[in-house]
Amino acid sequence: MADQNPEQQNRPGGGQPAGPQEEQPENLQPEKKKKRRLILIVAIVVAVIGAGLWWWHSTYYEDTDDAQVNGNLIQISARINGHVIAVNVEQNEFVKAGQVLVKLDPSDYETTVEKDEANLASAKANLEAVEVNMPVVNVNTSSTLHSASADLMGAHDSVAQAERQLQASKAQVLVARANYTKAKLDLRRYTPLVEKDVISKQQYDAAVATAAADQAALQQAEANVQASEEGVHIAHARVAQAEASLRNAQTRPKQLAIQKARIDQAAAQVQQAQAALAQAKLNLSYCVIKAPTAGIVTTKSVQVGENLSAGQNLMTLVSLDNLWVTANFKETQIDNIHRGEPVQISVDALDGEKFAGRVTEIGGATGSMLSLFPPENATGNYVKVVQRIPVRIDFTKPSQNKDHRLRPGMSVEPRVRVK
Repeated sequence: MADQNPEQQNRPGGGQPAGPQEEQPENLQPEKKKKRRLILIVAIVVAVIGAGLWWWHSTYYEDTDDAQVNGNLIQISARINGHVIAVNVEQNEFVKAGQVLVKLDPSDYETTVEKDEANLASAKANLEAVEVNMPVVNVNTSSTLHSASADLMGAHDSVAQAERQLQASKAQVLVARANYTKAKLDLRRYTPLVEKDVISKQQYDAAVATAAADQAALQQAEANVQASEEGVHIAHARVAQAEASLRNAQTRPKQLAIQKARIDQAAAQVQQAQAALAQAKLNLSYCVIKAPTAGIVTTKSVQVGENLSAGQNLMTLVSLDNLWVTANFKETQIDNIHRGEPVQISVDALDGEKFAGRVTEIGGATGSMLSLFPPENATGNYVKVVQRIPVRIDFTKPSQNKDHRLRPGMSVEPRVRVK
């Protein structure tokens, strides 16, 4: 054993030759290197593809996980005072549009409707009565005005005629006075002559008769003058009366206007009664409170037998028909987002189901500025934080939510195609 070669002593297995076992590691090394090189190449390719996809996605899309479904929360309230006689819904119950939610006692409002109907009938009857008198007043006004004008003209003619008659009577007095004076003078001349039998008794008697007749004619003429003067006074009185009648007739158009005003007032009373009746019918219809839209009833607080006051909240109706998405994008993303751009909306609660949408509104301020207590950066402890701006996204295919699977408050992830 001492004569053995030192190399043989150092061999494993008590100095026996290893044979082909010594060449195995040397044969495996190239294969391992090839595998490592392939893995490195694949990793580099995957990294390049991932970087390319990231660049493509960041260039053509903007997305955020700070988004949720929004909807209208409708406060159902009483519009009138009333007593609750029926509540037809329960908490968290789904209701359809137009479904009756609450009923109020309609007795008082039915009585009001009947009273207003009677008031309307009375107002219409009053209007008809005033309108019937309108043609009569119109005809009377026209005829009275013409008659008064004619009477005034006739009165003026009577005055002129009476004055002419007075002038004629005065002329007759002058003639009668002249005849009477001549007769007195003749009688005075005949008196001594008859005493001296110069003239016959018959001539003297004729002179006496003539003087007496002329005196009577003078007296009659003077009486006629007085009668004519009275006629003139009467004619002037008739003129004054005719003028008063004309002035009275001239006020008839004003009376006609008054009658028209009465008609307008009666018509206004009819309209007022109609408005009161319409309001009474509206109040009666408010006794039945219906759902304005389809939704789910929440925070119900009304019970049968309760007395309600106008404006009192009864429940909240979560609308499921008109839904939209409010996405809070970073301020660095807003520059790429514009109205009308298409959006793909992924809903978390529906295992990422996709909905189609479109950008409709971009908020006018960041969410922090619209909060109850906006931040004050002039405090000396300013830390720059990327702000978010709300963006409204409307669903372009409402039929996708026909079974009302979407609910307000659900988390979604919108992806906006910006190029």
